[in-house]
Amino acid sequence: MKTTENTIPFVATHPGEILLDEIEANDFSQSDFAKTIGLKKSQLNEIIKGKRNINAELAILLEKSLEIDAEYWLEIQKNYDLDKARISMKNQQRLDAIEQWKFIESQIATSFLKKEKILSGDPIEDIIAVKKVYNVQNFEELAKINAEPTFARFRKSTKLKVDPINIIGWVKLLQFNANQVFVDKFDYDQKDDLMQKLRQIIRINNNTLITVKQALSDFGIKLIYQRKGEKTPVDGVSFWSNGSPAIGMSLRHSRLDNFAFTLFHELGHVFEHLLNNNKAEFVDLISSKEQKDYKNSKDEKEADLFAQNNLIVPKEWKSFFFKRQFDDLHIEEFAKENRIHPCIVRGRICYTLGFYRAKTSIDYSIN
Repeated sequence: MKTTENTIPFVATHPGEILLDEIEANDFSQSDFAKTIGLKKSQLNEIIKGKRNINAELAILLEKSLEIDAEYWLEIQKNYDLDKARISMKNQQRLDAIEQWKFIESQIATSFLKKEKILSGDPIEDIIAVKKVYNVQNFEELAKINAEPTFARFRKSTKLKVDPINIIGWVKLLQFNANQVFVDKFDYDQKDDLMQKLRQIIRINNNTLITVKQALSDFGIKLIYQRKGEKTPVDGVSFWSNGSPAIGMSLRHSRLDNFAFTLFHELGHVFEHLLNNNKAEFVDLISSKEQKDYKNSKDEKEADLFAQNNLIVPKEWKSFFFKRQFDDLHIEEFAKENRIHPCIVRGRICYTLGFYRAKTSIDYSIN
């Protein structure tokens, strides 16, 4: 059986400690026993204190005097030597881990991963955990991750509340968790059926988060909910995970309209972009924290348009918006006619007009 770290004793037990117990159990004095086996008392004392080992010759003498097999004494001496060596190696491993952790902890989302119970505080365990979550063999690869196009843009941000290291940590944990999820085979041709199913779930708004996750799984898309850390203003992310498209969401707002738009935006990336590039990743921050060049990029505009057009039919939206009747009554009538939740309609109005302060009785909560 292989020895693991958990089976290594805290201290090694020298056979001298066992010998002392046997001497006392037989009512020998150390002086008398030393004479019996032909040693000086000082030599016996060195064995008892672990300063001298038991060899084959001494083991035979102990067998004759104490009636305990010589093999037993040699076995516990061997175990002591092995335990001592293992403890020494373990201590060196810990020293190396502590030194290595001093470099690593500034390169990863340490506080966030601690809150998510990924890091335990033991550097040996945490080094293993970080390699798994960040999918690296060595920590020089962390620098390469920071330079990847997906994450490089965060270093350009001048926003005080954006921490690139925390954003990367959030994404990597989400991707790690997605790897543990298995879904049905993805079928692009089922896109329209999926959109219809999702609109229905959102309109009914009952056990929505779980029901949406199951619906995507049935259509071959992974969905992971992952709370964000500090200075991580992310809404969603989309990527490939073991051959399946995957979406991650922070649920930053517990609002149905935000949830629906983020979900459909990431689905836009899936259907419009990921299918043509199995290496692509899209990490979307909240609009106020995003760089303008990224927010106005072709891919982001296409994902926005996909979300808008699949949440509300463009022709119907154009007709409704042209009338400029934006009170709750007309919003609810339009929503009912088009079989969508009224908060989706009102959210679209507020976004289009850039005005969010008007009072409303429409419920935005996710049920």
